[in-house]
Amino acid sequence: MTDYEILLMLDPEVPEERQSQIVSRIRESIENDGGRWDNEEPWGRRRLAYEIDHKPEGVYHLLTFAAEPATLAEISRVLKITDGVMRHLAVRRVEGASTRPAQPAPEEPVAAAAGASQDSETEPSA
Repeated sequence: MTDYEILLMLDPEVPEERQSQIVSRIRESIENDGGRWDNEEPWGRRRLAYEIDHKPEGVYHLLTFAAEPATLAEISRVLKITDGVMRHLAVRRVEGASTRPAQPAPEEPVAAAAGASQDSETEPSA
């Protein structure tokens, strides 16, 4: 068995109970094929760098498990045709590595940034 993780991006308009159903179906599929379910970590809503299907946000879930490659292939096939799944990425887990959600950068007020650049332009040169 190989350790895997799937980063799952779900449609934000899908109700939470449907999102839970999608995750539980994946878990059942892994466990029925003799795999080991490790963890499901909901990362929540995140703003996308570009819109997908005219949606600016996605709901992320990180799934970690151990399974046979054939099981992973079947899960990927099912996720491609499941309504509510916008994207998914399945990768092999590296021993000792940790996957964490990116921390949002603190937003700087626009007025303060514009004022600072104007001050540097008006200072006399020596």
